[in-house]
Amino acid sequence: MTINFYKFHGTGNDFIIIDNRTNNLKVNNTIIEKMCDRRFGIGADGLMLLENDKKTDFRMVYFNSDGYEGTMCGNGGRCIVSFAKKLGVIENKTKFIAVDGIHYAEINNNLVSLKMLDLDKIKNIENDYFLDTGSPHFVKFVNDFEKVNVYNDGKAIRYNNTFKEEGTNVNFAELNGNTIKVGTYERGVEDETYSCGTGVTAVAICAYLESDKKINNFDISTKGGKLNVRFENNNNTFENIWLTGPATFVFKGEYTL
Repeated sequence: MTINFYKFHGTGNDFIIIDNRTNNLKVNNTIIEKMCDRRFGIGADGLMLLENDKKTDFRMVYFNSDGYEGTMCGNGGRCIVSFAKKLGVIENKTKFIAVDGIHYAEINNNLVSLKMLDLDKIKNIENDYFLDTGSPHFVKFVNDFEKVNVYNDGKAIRYNNTFKEEGTNVNFAELNGNTIKVGTYERGVEDETYSCGTGVTAVAICAYLESDKKINNFDISTKGGKLNVRFENNNNTFENIWLTGPATFVFKGEYTL
């Protein structure tokens, strides 16, 4: 069986995306892991299926590169919106469903803004933070970002006694006014990725708590490019959270199962 696929990336966070509106494609973790392999497959941080949904424009089904279905992926969400526009499924605005619920998005040329779910629970772990922005994230602010080994230090936290059973994504961030440098170790990928949408969202919200000025609009630099996160704080509930950045089509091809 030969399938058509498309490759997209959101600030270096790259994905294989497949139009599965016919629901003919049945994948398993072995197939997905092989397709995402960077030496023996297409290569990607994850794979997504765009499927029909009765109540929204489409359904986003996301798998990590280890082959298992993952939690919400912010950059993946932005990329699948760009893909849906390329297919003619949507125009410039959309409402779609993902594993964590309903999302809204807007697309303007290459920039996609994705509305994340409201957040009201943030846990302090000593001087660090743990929260769920569609995926679980540990956030640690540092004074010298360049000295952080995101892979080694992130892996140590992801597999420590607190997180090793359920796993967590780990973010290191350096805050300077309304700008932030961020590096993320992603569970499921089990490596540092060039960018993580739910990760920078988590960092921005924690940066609001760290900042004396209570800034609610941050420009964020990742290894793969720049993103923006803006939101409102309503009695310690974070609402109208928007993740904005480029979603770029790379190439399309065929893959034989």
